[in-house]
Amino acid sequence: MVNRHRGETALMVAGDALPMRLTLGALAELEHAFAVDSLPALGERFVHGRLSARDIIRILAAGLRGAGRAIRDEDVANLSFDGGLSGAIKAAIALLEATFGEGDTGRPSPPPGA
Repeated sequence: MVNRHRGETALMVAGDALPMRLTLGALAELEHAFAVDSLPALGERFVHGRLSARDIIRILAAGLRGAGRAIRDEDVANLSFDGGLSGAIKAAIALLEATFGEGDTGRPSPPPGA
């Protein structure tokens, strides 16, 4: 069961809800993966909504690891997401919204100071 107050969401895989959370460590991992030097820069990258399939894999994998699951990006790429590609994209967006908050555009808002 996920706790939205802690920024947790779930990735649905084969009918199972896998908890995800972007901890500070997971966010640092994403900063490195996306070659940005700050949380505002990371949030800004996500606000523009131009995410590749590889980006979605990285976000989901970091969220799963942030919630305590030992999983590699390559393993996430091979999961059978409920709802297929659309389900994976929606899960990644929900995770970003739970972490950064949702703005008026329906896309994640950058962290304060961005």
